[in-house]
Amino acid sequence: MSIEQFIANEVKANEVVLFMKGTPQFPQCGFSGQVVQILDHLGVSYKGLNVLENAELRDGIKAYSNWPTIPQLYVKGEFVGGCDIVREMFQAGELQTALKDAGVAVKAGAST
Repeated sequence: MSIEQFIANEVKANEVVLFMKGTPQFPQCGFSGQVVQILDHLGVSYKGLNVLENAELRDGIKAYSNWPTIPQLYVKGEFVGGCDIVREMFQAGELQTALKDAGVAVKAGAST
């Protein structure tokens, strides 16, 4: 399986996927940590994939999304963005709306 096939499978098989540095339990960069905090605050169930464990994955996700930085958040197969975009969407309430519109469970009362 090519790295592109692996990424496509992960993105399609999981409602919410975060390609990140480190793990949700132990983020290894501040930007990944911020996205983890936002998703955890919202009570969203997601799969975190550590790009630091695999250089092919780290390079492959950048090519797959045509986005140069990590972390990268996908919801229902769609690329949402990196840390700044996710944070801005969260602060504006747009992330919560986008998740709910996609049918992803968000913790009741979770807001900015």
